[in-house]
Amino acid sequence: MAALMALCLPANAQKSFEVNLWPKGPAVKSEDKADSAKVWVYLPSKEEATGRAVVICPGGGYQHLAMDHEGHDWAAFFNNMGIAAVVLKYRMPHGDHEVPLSDAEAAMKLVRRNAQNWNIDPHDVGIMGSSAGGHLASTVATHAKGDALPDFQILFYPVITMMPDITHKGSHDNFLGEKAKKRNEQEYSSDLQVTRVTPRAFIALSDDDPTVLPANGVNYYLQLYRNDVPATLHVYPSGGHGWGNRDSFKYHNEMQLDLKAWLRSF
Repeated sequence: MAALMALCLPANAQKSFEVNLWPKGPAVKSEDKADSAKVWVYLPSKEEATGRAVVICPGGGYQHLAMDHEGHDWAAFFNNMGIAAVVLKYRMPHGDHEVPLSDAEAAMKLVRRNAQNWNIDPHDVGIMGSSAGGHLASTVATHAKGDALPDFQILFYPVITMMPDITHKGSHDNFLGEKAKKRNEQEYSSDLQVTRVTPRAFIALSDDDPTVLPANGVNYYLQLYRNDVPATLHVYPSGGHGWGNRDSFKYHNEMQLDLKAWLRSF
């Protein structure tokens, strides 16, 4: 009820609110009937809004979600730049990749559907993801059509490939199943799906990441470059995996400055 009330209020009267992504039931059902998808919408003031928005997909290996440091903790960063932040709680796939994909695409469509009320430019809506959330974000960026297709993508230490040699095994098994077919592994390896119309990208990761091999993000950047897609890649000397927006990350300040500079470049 609170979410419905929030949707009826003027955008500048509501700083943040929660919206059920599938009020009439999900388009793709999950084997876990208790799992649900929703978003938290964080809007900058009407006076400061630039019209830009970003849908944020936290990571967690497609097994759980790091909702705070890879989700909610980013809201203030974006709002301070006049950017709306939409934090997505997507459902876990349990081997059915269509479950989280349908949630992410629905979140993109939701933002554009409410663009006028939320002071958002429907042609300036991006997607962001960390780790497995980065795989989900890059999959949407390379597969989605129409209102679900983002205008830009932001990826932190992303899982990119589903190919067994350098993928993150947990993400692979949870997303496609342990006995995934090779054609599905290729289809959901984002580096193999880049085209000239793939949206521009910001990619950041640590050189010493032991969880998701840096080759994931690097290979994605190379394919973007080869297809003339504007992209930037930042490889920090250390930091491992999963730093998100935590102050404890040694290069936290540099990372934020890099991201701000990129967001102001277009």
